Amino acid sequence: MHVPDGFLDAPTSVATGAVAVVAVGVALRGARHELDDRTAPLAGLVATFVFATQMLNFPVGAGTSGHLLGGALAAILVGPFTGLLCMSVVFLVQALLFADGGITALGTNIDLMGLVTVVVGYLVFRLLQAALPKRLSMVAPAAAVSALVSVPAAALCFVGLYAVGGQAPIPLGALATAMVGWHVLIGVGEAVITGLAVGSIVAVRPDLVHGARRVLDRRTLEVRDGRGVAA
Repeated sequence: MHVPDGFLDAPTSVATGAVAVVAVGVALRGARHELDDRTAPLAGLVATFVFATQMLNFPVGAGTSGHLLGGALAAILVGPFTGLLCMSVVFLVQALLFADGGITALGTNIDLMGLVTVVVGYLVFRLLQAALPKRLSMVAPAAAVSALVSVPAAALCFVGLYAVGGQAPIPLGALATAMVGWHVLIGVGEAVITGLAVGSIVAVRPDLVHGARRVLDRRTLEVRDGRGVAA
């Protein structure tokens, strides 16, 4: 989904760049409330993991390939503000060092693959947490569904941007059908990877997972005597 230079016109690229600047600025302020001495190293690991997995493409058919976006995963592991910062760093490095996405389209890519996937993924995750039983075993499935939804949501937002300022001669209806259809399939792969990654961390260190904190806070402390009987 990396948008190259020139795919959108200049006004649209400037507008998406301005949105990205504001979003990153808000994220910088919000991340201070999400990070502490325990979770700060995890943010670096999340950015590294997303960067590495985005380098790995998997086929989805008809010569098309997809890769992990990672916004929902980042938001659930380290929080939405920190997650957006992780994603922005990944896209900046990709654009500058690997020409993966254009420099003038950097704001567009941050908005689509970072802001949209983080916000949509995290909102869906919280809605699912409110509806599902408050158990740690529900964190990973909720994360997987959130990741699945976030990918076609980003594809739809891209179609909307193309409708406003697209420069390529592609019919809007055909583009929408192709983008949403293929990205639903990509979202399935995203859901599997996200569910496995979140589930693996929750199994050993649930206290490090931002999305599991509300579940942990609801768990009551059970005091036992020396014989292992609840007091």
